[in-house]
Amino acid sequence: MGAFFKGEYSHSLDAKGRLIIPTKFRDLLGDNFVVTKGFDGCLFVFAQDEWEKFEEKLQSLPMDKPEARMLSRFFLAGATDAELDKQGRILIPSTLLEYARIEKEAVVAGVGNRAEIWSKPEWEKASTFDDINGIAAKMSEYGLSL
Repeated sequence: MGAFFKGEYSHSLDAKGRLIIPTKFRDLLGDNFVVTKGFDGCLFVFAQDEWEKFEEKLQSLPMDKPEARMLSRFFLAGATDAELDKQGRILIPSTLLEYARIEKEAVVAGVGNRAEIWSKPEWEKASTFDDINGIAAKMSEYGLSL
């Protein structure tokens, strides 16, 4: 099992729409990686090998099902290849910045096999964890007991 993304880091976009990727995440991402739309209004960031696994899962969905086509469109049409510049920044396309409502302040969060990029205000709303005890109790249905 490979290394996992973890932690939470706040950074600002520069004037050209570039975002610093935390040093701890750069080695996990490698030279080329993929940024795409994610759930809950964030962006998903996958290392190339994780993206390829995810893409295979999407391709295996039954294309005669409207939901499968919609999910594939959501992730694949929104995806862009990314690479780090010498300062450890990525250029995020304006369409993805708009989707995630990122204007200036962003949070880069590690969530296991991927990183997520959030607008700071959206992250603050999404990470309140008010009902974390109730959520944890429901996870036993998926085999996770703490």
